[in-house]
Amino acid sequence: MSKELIIVLLAAPLVGFLINGLFGKWLKGSEKLSGWIGALAVLVSLVCSIIAFTSLNGGAAPLDETLYEWITGESFAFNIGFRVDALTAVMLLVITGVGFLIHVYSIGYMHGDEGYTRYFAYLNLFVFAMLILVLGNNYLMMFVGWEGVGLCSYLLIGFWYEKQSATDAGKKAFIVNRIGDFGFLLGMFTLFAAFGTLDFTTIFDAAEADNFQKIFGASTLVIATLLLFVGAIGKSAQIPLYVWLPDAMEGPTPVSALIHAATMVTAGVYMIARSAVLYEIAHTGQVVAWIGVLTAFFAATIALTQNDIKRILAYSTVSQLGYMFVGVGVGAYASGIFHLVTHAFFKGLMFLTAGSVMHAMANELDMRKMGGLKSKMPITHWTFLVGALAIAGFPFLSGFWSKDEILHSAWGSSPLIYGIGLITAFLTAFYMFRLIFVTFYGESRVEPEVASHLHESPSVMWVPLAILAIPSALIGLLLGWGGHDSWFHHFTKSVFPEAHHDASGNVILFMIISSIVGLAGIAFAWTRYSKRVPSDEPTSAIHRLLANKYYIDEAYNALIVQPIKNGSHFLLWKLVDNGIIDGIVNGVAAIVRFIGGLLRRFQTGVVQAYIVSMVLGIVIFLAYYLFFT
Repeated sequence: MSKELIIVLLAAPLVGFLINGLFGKWLKGSEKLSGWIGALAVLVSLVCSIIAFTSLNGGAAPLDETLYEWITGESFAFNIGFRVDALTAVMLLVITGVGFLIHVYSIGYMHGDEGYTRYFAYLNLFVFAMLILVLGNNYLMMFVGWEGVGLCSYLLIGFWYEKQSATDAGKKAFIVNRIGDFGFLLGMFTLFAAFGTLDFTTIFDAAEADNFQKIFGASTLVIATLLLFVGAIGKSAQIPLYVWLPDAMEGPTPVSALIHAATMVTAGVYMIARSAVLYEIAHTGQVVAWIGVLTAFFAATIALTQNDIKRILAYSTVSQLGYMFVGVGVGAYASGIFHLVTHAFFKGLMFLTAGSVMHAMANELDMRKMGGLKSKMPITHWTFLVGALAIAGFPFLSGFWSKDEILHSAWGSSPLIYGIGLITAFLTAFYMFRLIFVTFYGESRVEPEVASHLHESPSVMWVPLAILAIPSALIGLLLGWGGHDSWFHHFTKSVFPEAHHDASGNVILFMIISSIVGLAGIAFAWTRYSKRVPSDEPTSAIHRLLANKYYIDEAYNALIVQPIKNGSHFLLWKLVDNGIIDGIVNGVAAIVRFIGGLLRRFQTGVVQAYIVSMVLGIVIFLAYYLFFT
């Protein structure tokens, strides 16, 4: 593995972005060319990622290469450099593998859209930024990618900017992420003040040797890791900064699959896994785990009553991200990343199948207006079913292995976290199969004009679904056989500190319990929704509370958004803008006008008056010269 390989891996999507971004108006006449340019760029990165992964798996040493100094000062230097180890290799395969299939799917999904070339330019730019995030060998490089994916998320959520809801969702995502990013910046500043560098290897070695400046005493690393975690809460949509992700579904569905399910939202999990040494020393993992499990349960309860298929998947994503934080929080870093990998495949698959349903249903999202789609869209149905079974923890499918590992590890850390996680697993199976039964089974509730055009998606869309269904079903078995002693754990062992969590106990018993819980959730969904649609549900107080998402958005609007807007209206507009800024500008103009008014009185146009003025001036000058010098 060479640095040239990594440069090609990173440069390919950037080249795709530049071609579509700079020459897009000339490619509009041949939109498929633009799409295949974008897909080919990510395919090149995928091939390079496979080579890097194969090299590391074959025993090659990790690559830690500095290309050049970026910013230098009297006592510091920040470098452009890359680190490729087992964790990076796994992330590269997820980003480029899932990313490539989503690019191909998008060629069919975005057909006929006026912003076709712009869409693929943004998508390539996102892949480039995400690659920077995971390839960087220091926190500053990570932060550049971190902000890059945030920018691309804003652009893609608001892609259909003609819609007010899309622009509002884009702004909401951007603002909420700024809150988390501010915490990330403060965490970086704390690390730099303590270690004098932002380089991963230097910081981790110094932390283990207890050789750094304790600017907050013994709490230095505690404060730094918690501030970094604030950044992860924003980017990975955890309580209380999760509110942007459900609204992000306003963007094109493939965007939801790539950015808001498979890659960007997992950046916070990756950051904590990369910083595992610091979290182990600071003992702040329990905070991470508790925020994760509470988010998982909270989001799952909201998903129970939603009827928009993309929003159900969005809250499911928030919930599954919570599981990942439980994994890395209790010290089971490999298990948390393992769930990241499996989730990327099955959740990416489900978002794309949701897009396939929308494509056939004239962009309808309300599953109460669906039903009986199984016979009309068999490929979409079966692939969606595979993804739903995987996330529900159906025995031996991918989610079963990774989720069971996290729950097993959580038991050794806190039985209460395990219990909440197990209840959430039941809720997950229930709401996912509520979605399956209401959408694909039962009698058709499709509007007649839509029903007449129901059809399976074209091959450019269903082939990626079929391909994604394979790892969604099998990757957990292939990578996770053996539990905490699996191939995946051995492959990533060198990246993470030695596990401190207790993974003891009867593994088979834990697997049986998880299976029973998942199957119970599926069975309960069948009894309630095999012959009933959500519109038939009683509207109890609890149901209304869940359907309205605990009124969190309304509370934020009343307690935070409106007071800031009203305060800005008075302070910034009336006082600062109108009173001070406009006052200064208008005041300067008034002074100039006043002085000009005085001076113009001397400009009469009478020659005699000018001669008198000149003579008077000469007399005054001579008088001054004779009597005062």
